[in-house]
Amino acid sequence: MSSVLHPPGPDRDPLLTTRYRPISSHLAITPPVSVVIPAMNEAENLPYVFKSLPGWIHEVVLVDGDSTDDTVEVARSLWPGVKVVGQRGKGKGDALISGFAACSGDIIVMVDADGSADGGEIVSYVSALVSGADFAKGSRFANGGGTDDMTFVRKLGNWALCTVVNRKFGARYTDLCYGYNAFWRHCLDRIELDCTGFEVETLMNIRVVKAGLRVQEIPSHEYLRIHGTSNLRAVRDGLRVLRVILGERSNRRALRRRGHRSPLLGAGRGAAS
Repeated sequence: MSSVLHPPGPDRDPLLTTRYRPISSHLAITPPVSVVIPAMNEAENLPYVFKSLPGWIHEVVLVDGDSTDDTVEVARSLWPGVKVVGQRGKGKGDALISGFAACSGDIIVMVDADGSADGGEIVSYVSALVSGADFAKGSRFANGGGTDDMTFVRKLGNWALCTVVNRKFGARYTDLCYGYNAFWRHCLDRIELDCTGFEVETLMNIRVVKAGLRVQEIPSHEYLRIHGTSNLRAVRDGLRVLRVILGERSNRRALRRRGHRSPLLGAGRGAAS
């Protein structure tokens, strides 16, 4: 695991300042962090998104879904070093897979481009990872989380699908269909993403459990989309999520053979031994 220590002070070796990247007053890290932002016609929202991103991140990867507005130009003006990737296919899953492939960081963070996520929360995700988790999963329903953007029907659907996943795969999730997550790059070799739509988040959540990776939920607040309308369709995308769940086979026997306990760590807690 990459090293972690307190930021170098005046009485510490000055060479450490080139090796460690301070991310808070109590924590500095060595691994570079990449932020992936899938976007299509989000030029009006990007100023809010980029403004909230911490300056210590290593790179921003913008996956452009063939935008017809100034999405790419705005991104470059806001973050001059942004890495722009043109999406070849369609769908959020396809965009994320393209973005992940373009990342050079050891830690990858997924952030939506509609302004609903607070980039300031990234420090909590990264802290969980360097403390021992493999996958830091955002949750709007963990203690301290919240949402301004879910109707009662969507909340009910999310709860029902989450319950199915927990029972079928032995997880202990409080949220299932949320796109604000972070993970070590090596996790991609274990979960083999192969879906194109909004169901990609559910697939990731299922496969990290099946792979026996250590998961920690991070309380997160989801805000309203600032401009434009979402491409999410509750019934259509809910059915796609259900098909993903039913299509995945539980590996409970393999987990029992190695004395597995649920890999979900409590929100705000350290890594399990």
